[in-house]
Amino acid sequence: MAREHIAAQGVDGLTLAGVARRLGVSPPALYRYFDGRQGLIRAVYDDLTADLVNTIELAVQRQDPDDVAAQIHAATRAVLTWTLDNAAGFSLLMGAHYPAIAEAEDGIPRVISESLGDLFGEFFVHFARSGQLNYPEDDEIPPALIPQLKIYRESVKPGVPLGVAYMMIYCWRQIYGILCMATHKHLSFAFDDPQPLYETMIVDLLSHLGVKPSANLR
Repeated sequence: MAREHIAAQGVDGLTLAGVARRLGVSPPALYRYFDGRQGLIRAVYDDLTADLVNTIELAVQRQDPDDVAAQIHAATRAVLTWTLDNAAGFSLLMGAHYPAIAEAEDGIPRVISESLGDLFGEFFVHFARSGQLNYPEDDEIPPALIPQLKIYRESVKPGVPLGVAYMMIYCWRQIYGILCMATHKHLSFAFDDPQPLYETMIVDLLSHLGVKPSANLR
């Protein structure tokens, strides 16, 4: 119910009393489960994040456990699938409604980075260790970007070379761009179906990572 309210009206005006009223229960009943309004907002955000991560993990599990190329391809494709099925959820997690939610609860800004970073980071670590990933050395990264990358690395995959963190954000900025196009209908007069453009992007990113697309994607 809280998820539907935020999706439709944003985080403003969300109260435990209002949610309780819509559920037909007393406000004290909800207070037993949530630490006030902030706790409710955090619970909604965590629920959406878990739903997205579960969708990705299921897509990965359908692939051959030894076919890492198929796994990362399926994982990336699953992000778009979930976004198209949950446009309001995407807005809450990282779209138009995100700023208000991030301000409402201190821990929220790192949730998605930590959750998706840990999941996708394993692929990047694998490619780096296998020698497939051609990532920049520290002195090849623009100096102004290094402090930001260090903070980002600590959230997504602590301990990896800074260049690996750079490659992760390099890929994400392109993925995120098409997700926004798809949810906000940017250029929909031409790209009414985002799937072909998204698939082309995945293949391009795999090539940039030194990985050939799998012939056995499920």
